Amino acid sequence: MPDDNNTSKMTQREVQEALEKQVAQLKREVSKINRLLAEQAEEAAEEARHWYDGASDRASRATQALRSRAVTVSEAVRDNPGTFSSSMLIGCMVGFALGCLFSQVGQDTYRRWYY
Repeated sequence: MPDDNNTSKMTQREVQEALEKQVAQLKREVSKINRLLAEQAEEAAEEARHWYDGASDRASRATQALRSRAVTVSEAVRDNPGTFSSSMLIGCMVGFALGCLFSQVGQDTYRRWYY
């Protein structure tokens, strides 16, 4: 009987040592995974930073182009107020005529004013 008890204790120690080795190996694997995830997160953050910087540059250039065009248009209007007002008047007249035309297309021609 003493042999069985001693053998079982050895087996328990071996099992405990094997479990400790497995736990240590799992800890190493988890730390590797954490390092890989940290590297990938850093790469993703860097890529997002580059994308944001590019978008910011494009937006800045577009804003600058719009500003210069607005200045050009306002200068043209300031230099030629008669041309601008004539263009606006013609545009309004064409819009009014088209509105009247399209409002008459769907109406019944025999419609009376007192209906």
